[in-house]
Amino acid sequence: MMAIRVFSLAIVMIGLTVSLVAADPIQFKLLSGQSRATFKTDAPLETIVGNTAAAGVTGMLTVDPARPREAKGSVMVDMTKVKTGIDKRDADMLEKTYLDVAASDANKLVTFEIKSVEIAGPLEPGKEAAAKVSGILTIKQKPLSVVGDARVTWVKLTPEQAEAQKRFGFTPDNIKVRAKLGTTFTNHGMQVPQLLFLKVSNEIQIETDLTFVRQ
Repeated sequence: MMAIRVFSLAIVMIGLTVSLVAADPIQFKLLSGQSRATFKTDAPLETIVGNTAAAGVTGMLTVDPARPREAKGSVMVDMTKVKTGIDKRDADMLEKTYLDVAASDANKLVTFEIKSVEIAGPLEPGKEAAAKVSGILTIKQKPLSVVGDARVTWVKLTPEQAEAQKRFGFTPDNIKVRAKLGTTFTNHGMQVPQLLFLKVSNEIQIETDLTFVRQ
């Protein structure tokens, strides 16, 4: 009898293992209205901050919460929709010295393509997890390999919560990603900006607060 029980337990465990291994990654789409990307650089008298408009950031994410290390996806920011609080500065950012949008429509896009994720284990519903995200950051069509620090939260609603949220267009699962990464103007073939006779920092800090909803 004991042997039968052990054999049965082994079969169940094998079944569970196969189920986990065979799990299909889930498609998530970035929710623009609840996502933002921020660009920062230090100037002599201020920190210049550029914020995306609601429709200025788009993206997709493919991930199995049980195996987040294998996540793939991309985020795209339309720089023509980024505002710094000064209209002339926003217009100058698109000129030849910097993004040169007139030369190519592709120059207005900043993209980040996820290549790998370093994270301790599976995503647990409602629990924030620290991660290192490696990928390709492209600005002015100049790609650069970068690594960013991220905080990832898998929000999995109860059936009751999911039913209530349907009225607002949400789905049961969504993943929130808050990330920070850095680059420079010169990394992407741009001059370091100058205000009067004082140069702005060459360093660019990028911060994101993204919400991806299950499709």
